[in-house]
Amino acid sequence: MKPQYIKTIVQLALAEDLGEGDITSDYLIPIKSTSKARLIAKADGIICGLNLAREVFKTLSPKIIFHAKIKDSQAVSSGDVIAEIFGSTRALLSGERVALNFLSFLSGVSTQTRRYVNQIKPNKANILDTRKTTPLLRQLERYAVRTGGGVNHRFNLNDMVMIKDNHRVACESKPMIEVIADIKKKTQTKIVVEVDTIDQLKDILHSKADIILLDNMSPKQISQAVQLRNKSKSHVLLEASGGITLKNIKRYAASGVDRISVGALTHSRQVLDISMEFIFTS
Repeated sequence: MKPQYIKTIVQLALAEDLGEGDITSDYLIPIKSTSKARLIAKADGIICGLNLAREVFKTLSPKIIFHAKIKDSQAVSSGDVIAEIFGSTRALLSGERVALNFLSFLSGVSTQTRRYVNQIKPNKANILDTRKTTPLLRQLERYAVRTGGGVNHRFNLNDMVMIKDNHRVACESKPMIEVIADIKKKTQTKIVVEVDTIDQLKDILHSKADIILLDNMSPKQISQAVQLRNKSKSHVLLEASGGITLKNIKRYAASGVDRISVGALTHSRQVLDISMEFIFTS
């Protein structure tokens, strides 16, 4: 993520949380007080968001020292120290919740992603996210997916042409293979086409589509689709999507499909429990 984006999102988060100021800390804590604190993992997971946590405290007090003990994408166990922070006590207290929110939220996404990535081994399919993200936080969530070992799908509607079932219905008067050919004449952008059945796959297997998305198909159907693609010597990539969980993803990956998109990476993640504990105050 670009440094300016991190600065902007942190400033917005702090403005939301601080309001007119942290009146509790201002009333209780001497302005010159300094403290040392630790960020500690309370559960096993994959850490993500350290740069945001650092920026939170640096924004509140540029003199704060933030020493990360690990890097984003590294695994932690419950009880591990993630970072040590030294500086203004007021800044530590005022930034605590925003820093932890970023870390816990993004580490939850990266941890969830790593579970899916590990679950399909030794198969080589890419695990992709979707646009089922939190509004305005997509860039953060996509970063967390990459941190967990996943791959990003399109960022927005302008990134690639993606013909889904509702598009097919809207232009059903024209054969899909012709629709794809017409689009290819107009753009060099990749074209993804969603199909629901093996017959629909057969109709466009030799089209100019770059990726065919196999929607809500069973592992058996996905395997059949892969065999058809391989037998036809088509170079199109096949992507499985819909109804894929940690319990069944290994069967999907074993089919030989190239890509597996999973909305649950972002929309069903659980935050990773992380706390901040003071060591001393002076």
